[in-house]
Amino acid sequence: MCSVLSVSKSRYYEYSKHTPSQHELDEIRLTTLIRDIWLDSHMRYGAPKIDVILRKKYNENVGIKRIQRIMSENQIKSITVKKFRPTKNIKLPDQKRENILNRDFSATHKNEKWVSDITYVWTTNDGWCYLATILDLCTKKIVGWTFGREMTVELVQQALKNAIYNEGLNTTLILHSDQGSQYTADAYEQLCKSMKVLNLSYSGKGCPYDNAPMESFNSIIKKELINHMVYRDFNEARYSIFEFIEHWYNRTRIHSSIGNKSPIEFEQELLYQVGLT
Repeated sequence: MCSVLSVSKSRYYEYSKHTPSQHELDEIRLTTLIRDIWLDSHMRYGAPKIDVILRKKYNENVGIKRIQRIMSENQIKSITVKKFRPTKNIKLPDQKRENILNRDFSATHKNEKWVSDITYVWTTNDGWCYLATILDLCTKKIVGWTFGREMTVELVQQALKNAIYNEGLNTTLILHSDQGSQYTADAYEQLCKSMKVLNLSYSGKGCPYDNAPMESFNSIIKKELINHMVYRDFNEARYSIFEFIEHWYNRTRIHSSIGNKSPIEFEQELLYQVGLT
C-alpha cells in the first residue's frame, strides 16, 4: 500500500490515525458538490456559475475565490475559456436597409425583439453544414432554429417558420439580422410579409456589434460544444446540436442577464406575472 501511494510507512501510519477536522470535512463536502455541479454542466461551468448554483440549489454561500481555489487544487477546469469579442468594425458600403434595432438589445416581454444569424459546423463526411438560429432578446431563448447541408434562403425561412410555430406572432415584433444574401433575398422578405413579420431590421455591413447577442450565442455553442466535437456526419451533428439547444441552453444553462435563470425558467416567470399560467 505504501509503495502504491509513494509514502513512507511512518507517514502512512501517522495519517491513518489522523482525525479530519471540521474544516477538512467541509472542504471534502464542498469539493464533492463543486465537482457534481461541474459534471452536470458537462464541464462548461466555471466558478461564477458554480457559485450561483451552490447558493441557489444548496443554500451554500461559499464565495468565488474559495471555489476557484478548490477547483484549482482538484484540477476542475471549465472547458469554456474564451468569451465573445466582436471582430474589428469594418466599414463597408451599406445597402439601404434600416437598422431599427439600433443596438438596443433590451426587451421587457417575449416576442418583442428577435435576432437571427447563421453559423458553420464542420463534419468529416458531409463537409460544412449550417445552423440558422433565432434568439428572443427578452428571454434569451432560442425560439427557432434549423440545421442544413446548404446555406440557402430556405434555411433561414425554415428557422423563422419554426420560431413562429413555437412562439406565435406579435405583429409589432422586430426581427433583426445581418445583411447576408439569405436575409436580404426577395423570397425571405416575401415570407416575412406573408407571416406578418413587418419590422425587419438589419445590421450595418461588417458591424458584428449590431447583432452582438446573436454573435454571442454563436460563440457559446462553439466554445461549449462544437469546438470540442468531431462530427462524423450531418445527422450526428444535428442530434448533438438539438441536445445542446433544447435540453441544455434553453432549459438548464443559467444566464446572469436574466437573474441567473435558464431561458425557459425566466419565460415561465414572465408568463406567471401576466397571469398566463
